[in-house]
Amino acid sequence: MKLALEKSPIPETHALVAKALRQPFFDPNWHFHQEYQLFLVLKGRGTQFIGDSIRPYKEGEITFTGPNLPHLWKSDVDTHLLSKNSFSEGIVVYFNRDFLGKDLLNKEEGLKLKQLLENSRRGLLVDGSIAKLVKTMMQNLLVLEGLERIMELLKLLNLLSKTMKMEVLASPGYINSLKQGDTERMNKVYAHVMKHFGRKITAEELAALTNMTPTSFSRYFKVHANRTFSEFVSEIRVGHACKLLLEQKMNASQACYASGFQTLSNFNKQFKAITRRTPSAYKKEFGKR
Repeated sequence: MKLALEKSPIPETHALVAKALRQPFFDPNWHFHQEYQLFLVLKGRGTQFIGDSIRPYKEGEITFTGPNLPHLWKSDVDTHLLSKNSFSEGIVVYFNRDFLGKDLLNKEEGLKLKQLLENSRRGLLVDGSIAKLVKTMMQNLLVLEGLERIMELLKLLNLLSKTMKMEVLASPGYINSLKQGDTERMNKVYAHVMKHFGRKITAEELAALTNMTPTSFSRYFKVHANRTFSEFVSEIRVGHACKLLLEQKMNASQACYASGFQTLSNFNKQFKAITRRTPSAYKKEFGKR
């Protein structure tokens, strides 16, 4: 498995690249690249991994990620039932820091933009009314050419630089310590967990999968994921339970066992620790959105 976007996706003749995506599922490979990235989900749902952040994603969400921040969008797709109607759709925009030149970000006029770019190194979630405006601008980037395209991206970034309500995704202490071999190994771990989280998963089986001892695997995973393996599995299960509560209209007991938890008491405990809400409070708060 090679790193996705191992080479720059931006030709030397261009300042940015904007692409419309329509494919069975978004790139499921854990990867990073040197470009800034704006990503809009037009269609599709699943689990989003950015740095050490794990969360469900849905239509209409926009994320802004900085250079070398690992990420992947794991689509909720049953490959056996795949049809054209179930394709994931989105828009992705790549640009480099130097498309603005070397000096602007150090001038007074560029300070807010400089802060935005720094914050994007932990990943930013754009939501609410601002997301609707950014969506329109990203759609414009697909058709505009020349300086008009550059000006539209500048308007978009200026809008984000003035927005105070964006959610920062990766934790303050997150540092990307991954190398290419690590991304391949972590992809194996993520793929295995996403496929089997409905049953008990042990560190021993993941150690065997990655050719490590259980002790070495546990230490390795905590360094690169910024959490223990058991915490990671719990977050995946809780994220899945959130989707079941809202999309499948399940109650807490149904979502508990359908997500791989063995007892309702442990499910309630883990759910509240991760979401800071009880399942019923979560469903009440987000079910009407």
